[in-house]
Order: sequence, then C-alpha cells, then structure tokens
Amino acid sequence: MRDRTVAIVQARMGSTRLPEKVLADIGDEPMLWHVHERARSASLVDDVVVATSTESQDDAVAEFCEERGITYNRGSEEDVLDRYYETATDTDADVVVRITGDCPFLSPPVLDRVVRTYENGEADYVTNTLEYTHPDGLDVEVFGYEALERAWNEADDPAEREHVTYYLRESDEFSSQNVENVVDTSMYEFTDEDTILRWTVDYPADLEFVRAVYDRLTERGHWLFDQQSVFELLEREPALRDVNEDR
Repeated sequence: MRDRTVAIVQARMGSTRLPEKVLADIGDEPMLWHVHERARSASLVDDVVVATSTESQDDAVAEFCEERGITYNRGSEEDVLDRYYETATDTDADVVVRITGDCPFLSPPVLDRVVRTYENGEADYVTNTLEYTHPDGLDVEVFGYEALERAWNEADDPAEREHVTYYLRESDEFSSQNVENVVDTSMYEFTDEDTILRWTVDYPADLEFVRAVYDRLTERGHWLFDQQSVFELLEREPALRDVNEDR
C-alpha cells in the first residue's frame, strides 16, 4: 500500500511585491485555482490542501476555498513550518509535497516525477530546485512526515521557521536529491545552460506574462498544457519572452 501523499499549497494575500496575487485572475479563474487543479491532476497525489494564514487579509483565501469546495487549513503567517506541520498532521499525510500558490504553470508530470523519485529512493528530501534545470515556477519539494516533524521540533532560527524546507536543505541532518528536467531545453534557440526562465509570479510583469501564455494556449482547447507547449509557444512568439525579462 502506498503512503498517503498530500500536496500542500502555500498561499497568502500579503505579498509585498504583488499583493493579492494568488487570487488574481488568469483567464477565467484565479491563479490559486489553476495551481490547485494542476496539483490535483498529478497521478501520485492523494489530496491537495491550501495552507493559508489566520490573518484577516487571508479571509479571502479561505472564502475562495469554501466556495470551491477546496480543503484548506489556517495557521501562523510567519511560522510557515508550523503551518505546514499542522496541515500535514490534520490531513494524515505520510508524504508531503510542497508547492506555492504563485506557480500557475505547475506541471503534473514534473510533480509526479519528483514524488516517484522520492518513493523509489532513499533521500529524505527530493526536489527539482537544488539545481535549476526546470523553469522557475515548476518547483516541487517532497519529504516525509517524519522529516517534517523533526524539522518542526528542531528548527529554532526565524529563517528556518519562515521557510518550510530551509532546515531540511541546510542543516546537514537530511539527505537530499535533485530531479533534473527530462525536456531537452537546449533544442530551443532562446535557452542556454545559464538560463533560468521565470514562470512564477512575483511581479506585475510576471502576471502579464502568464496571462498572455494562458490566453494563447487555452485558445488551442486546453488549460492543462505542459512545459513543452510553453517552450514551443515562446519559440513561435519571441516577443513573449521579453514581457517579464526585466520585471
């Protein structure tokens, strides 16, 4: 029997660079909806839960989840490690997948590949972010509940409490493994080994970029497009690459 794998989507309204971004519309739906549905489409995820804060500004996130029937949990705004631990505990997670609400191009196949690597290996922490071969915005981190609980018990630095996986990555107490991209990005003329494409949303220009991509690709009849479809679009329409280049 497989361990119960829960994807926890970290989401709040209080971004300093782009406030309320997680509920900004992309096409006909808020960004958080896209992230949730993409995570839910992964075959190795048993449940998807939104973890937001108890601050009043995040009432909007809770209300959105209630309206859409999305499971959510509320916890500390600053101690995000505690928020994740409580959410994982409440949902009986054996394996936790950490994703963030500002990555609307989240790829179900990439998510599954990171989970599968964790399941088939012996590393405590598996991710595709130790070395970026995927665009920034396809980030996935996977770790066991026991590792999360240990981090929750042992981490005492404010940075280790604010950033969920900081202790797992930096303490030397846990083994880690990176998952590289299976897509050969070198086949596209606008990429090279030093290029990390921005497909996450931190700034207004990033939101403009993802909206433009969604508008074009959903015209082709689907919203659950993969990373290769985005690469091919950027090859066809070079001007799109410049939208958020300078943010």
